[in-house]
This record gives sequence, C-alpha cells and structure tokens, in this order.
Amino acid sequence: MAKVFNDPIHGHIELHPLLVKIIDTPQFQRLRKIKQLGGGYYVFPGASHNRFEHSVGVGHLAGELVKALRAKQLEELEQEPSMDSLINDRDVLCVQIAGLCHDLGHGPFSHVFDGMFNPQADPSGEKWEHEDASIFMFDHLVDDNNLKPVMNKCGLITEGDNENDLVFIKEMIKGSLKNSSPQNEQLYRGRNNEKSFLYEIVANKQNGIDVDKFDYFARDCHHLGIQNNFDHRRFIVFARVCNVDGQLHICSRDKEMANLYDMFHTRNSLHRRAYQHRVKMAVEIMIKDALLKADQDPHFQIKSSEGKTCSLSAAKKHKEAYTKLTDEVIEQILHHDACACSNESTSSSLEEAAQIIQRIMCRDLYQLVGEIKLKKKDQEKAEDVTKRLKTELTKVIPKDGKQDENDNFEVKVAKFDYGKKNEDPISNYTYFYSKFNPTIGFKIKPEEVSSLLPECFSEKHIRVYWKRRNDKHLEDAKKCFEAVKKEVEEN
Repeated sequence: MAKVFNDPIHGHIELHPLLVKIIDTPQFQRLRKIKQLGGGYYVFPGASHNRFEHSVGVGHLAGELVKALRAKQLEELEQEPSMDSLINDRDVLCVQIAGLCHDLGHGPFSHVFDGMFNPQADPSGEKWEHEDASIFMFDHLVDDNNLKPVMNKCGLITEGDNENDLVFIKEMIKGSLKNSSPQNEQLYRGRNNEKSFLYEIVANKQNGIDVDKFDYFARDCHHLGIQNNFDHRRFIVFARVCNVDGQLHICSRDKEMANLYDMFHTRNSLHRRAYQHRVKMAVEIMIKDALLKADQDPHFQIKSSEGKTCSLSAAKKHKEAYTKLTDEVIEQILHHDACACSNESTSSSLEEAAQIIQRIMCRDLYQLVGEIKLKKKDQEKAEDVTKRLKTELTKVIPKDGKQDENDNFEVKVAKFDYGKKNEDPISNYTYFYSKFNPTIGFKIKPEEVSSLLPECFSEKHIRVYWKRRNDKHLEDAKKCFEAVKKEVEEN
C-alpha cells in the first residue's frame, strides 16, 4: 500500500508502495542518524533535521516535477495525436526512486565526511564523492533486502542492457552529464537521448536547478529560521520539456528568469549565513580532526562482513560497515565505545580524538585567527595565498609542541558562488520558452531582464583557525596573519 507522510515542508506526501519498501530498510533508516547540515546544529538550535526527511522530500518533489512535465506533454498530444508520450509510468517511478535514494551515501555529518575527512584520511586514493557512495549503497540496499522481485512486480526492468531501470536510477543519482557530446552520441545507458531531460530532475549538473535544491532550500530555511525567497512550486507549474537545437531540456517560462536568479541568490545567502558560517566551520574542522585521530587507532574498528572489521576511512569500501557509520561515531569516540573494540588499551590518538569532541561539548572551539576576503581580481590566487599563510604560520608553532600544522592550525577557503564558479548559471546554461512558442527552448541574455542582476558570480574568503587551546602563541599567529593579509590587499 501507498503510505502518507506528514512532512513539515510539503504537507501530506503520498508515496508509492515501492518507495515505502525502500524506506523501510536499514540502509535508508540510517539516514535518520546523519545531520543534514553537519556541524550546523552546534550553531543553529533549530538545525536538527536529518538526511532522512530531506531524502523523502526529494523523492516527493521528483515525482511532482516529472508528473507535471508529463501532464504538459499530454496536453500537447491532444493537439498532435500522432505523437507518443515521452514519459511513462516506469520513468515516473524511477525518477522518484532516484530522488529518494540520492543521499544514501552520505557519511557522518554529511559533507564533513566526504569533503573534509576522506581527502585527508586517504589523500592518495581516487576522488570519492557521496554520489558514488549513494550508488554503492543503493546496490547494497536492493541486494540485501531482495528488492528486485518487488521492483519487477511494479513493472521495472532490473536485468539486461536495454533500458535497465536500475542503471537508469543510478545514472540519475550520479547526475546529468554536461551537454558537450555530439547530438548523435548516446549519452546514457538507462534511457536513450530522447529522454535525457529526465536526468535534469534530481541532480542537474547543467545549471544546478533540480529538486534536491528545491527541498533543501525550503527545509534548511525552515529549520534555520532564514527566509526562503524561492518558490519551487511556481517553478514546477511553469516547467516544460522543450526542443533546444535538437535535444530536449527542461525549460522555464521566460518571465521566470528573475525568480531563478532569486533561487541562486538564496543558495549564496545560505552558504554565507549558514553552510559556511565561521563557527560551524570551526566545529566541523574539529569533528574532522577527531575522526582522523580515531582512524589512526588500530583498535577503533567497525564491524564489516563475516566477522571482519575495518577502520573509519576503509568503511566506505565495505557496505555492511558503512551502513553502521553515522553521526553516532562521535559518541563512540567520546566514550571509547567503538563498534568493535579489542581488550587492548586505548591509544593516545583515540584519547586525543575524545578530547577534541569534549572541547566541542564544552564550547572550547578552535579560534578564528582572521579572514581574508579576496578581491575580484585575486580570486585565482586563493591557492597561493593559502600556501603563503601555511608557510608563515608554521614559523609560529612553538618548538616544544607538535610540529605538524594539522595539530596547530588550519587554513580553509570558503567559496561563495551561484554553483558554476564564476559563471552565470542562468544566461549560460538555462533555457526558457515563450508563451507563444512553448515547445522551443532558448537562452536569454540577463540585460534583457534587468540591469540590477549580479555581474560577479563568485567570491572566496580565506580563514585561519588556531587549534591549540589557551595558547600564548595565538597573538603571534594573529600578527603573522595580519602581515600576510596586508601583503595580499596591497598587491
């Protein structure tokens, strides 16, 4: 049976029985224990929401958008009886599943794990993102819960190479490909090019306009107490599938261009006010450091399959272990209660990890030494400035302490943009249609809409955090930072 969820953002949500089956699995229920905003809950008291409710919301919105697109296509069919509908029931269900499962692979504290911990824990490994882990965990969810027969009963194709729905779902989780291939080249395996617009619904890599953002803008703003100026329901009403130079894309009405700029302004505002909040960043660096310390302890292990164990950094390669890896790991570190711990004495690295978590609990956070806001002309110099700061700050580290910079300070680059670095995602990557020609998509120049639209689309701030507590060398670090800052601003 379908089930109704009473969601604080979208109201009463009715989900297909197959989606309910997916939700009622250990792999999906794990998302209840992973904070949506990572360390944000330590700064914003209302930011207690988790990846679970966000994923349910994205699954719902994915269904709303694909059904709206199909309804508009059916209107066109009445005018052109010879046409066949491009969107069928299988497509709708697959899009909903992709939306529901797009975040299955998030680790503890969301982007802290994949964006901060993993690159330092496994610096020589291949690039690993939570989308890859989501595909990894989706396979585990389907196999571990024997869902293929259930999917087949619902009309999905789970075997073979021709329009395999499992392949289609995983491709949508990974995200749409950038539109740079020849028109006659097959872009995807799950669906042919005629249906490539379906890949723009859940994770749109073309311009960033997708239902994932629609949900987290609305949900995060609700829990943060920040105004959301973007109305995703209005976007869904005006969305259509249009022909753009022989390829089909999801397009919006030309009059909605300003509304879409509001969406990206909301994104930028959330990054400034919440996602990259200075105190939140300090907390997340501390969580990352604690995880790195715990990862060095040979006895702090997570149970994997067949009685084996693995470290935190290795868990991403083991489905059973990764299923057990949630935000609760910091409680296990704090109380030295590992998932699989031997009788050996606790190592100094695990003690240090526990001390870092204890500092968070006591609000003894890493200190912000200072922040450099790079000028427009200096945006590309962020890496050089970061290296310069590290070189100079290393000279301040006392000789009697640990000489590793990771134990003393951290230099972080906070990036604020509209999702496409310094490019305009609207005028460069978004298509519109007119009232009088609703089947043909085209680009609009921003000056045709308003002269008040932004001209610069990215900004970088370089922050330095001092990790040593009650340290007399903090003032020396501040002087060193100010000298580098002055040098950067004068050049």
